[in-house]
Amino acid sequence: MSSPEISSISWGQMKVQGSSKTYKDCKVWPGGSRAWDWRETGTQHSPGVQPADVEEVVQQGVQTLVIGRGMNEALKVLPSTVQYLEQHGIEVQMLQTEQAVRAYNALAAQGMRVGGVFHSTC
Repeated sequence: MSSPEISSISWGQMKVQGSSKTYKDCKVWPGGSRAWDWRETGTQHSPGVQPADVEEVVQQGVQTLVIGRGMNEALKVLPSTVQYLEQHGIEVQMLQTEQAVRAYNALAAQGMRVGGVFHSTC
């Protein structure tokens, strides 16, 4: 199963191939995507992305996880999240969201098992 392409990104809106939904923030993995609701884990811009935010994507067997930190990179990433990913042998890229989408799509086009969590505002 391949990772779906992110077909468009703009402030507050993301479209993922294979989904009719428009996401504000989203999670993607080989074969799927869904809205990333920060309320599920109590995530805030600071301290940022927690291990619980990426666990679902990790469970899909990804080799690389791309984190989109927002258009202005306001979303931080906890060191414990990076450690969690490294402990599972997963390469992590943390980038401004538009750059993150380009990196994710390039890896997906190469057939990599790539996943991501993306914040489309701030």
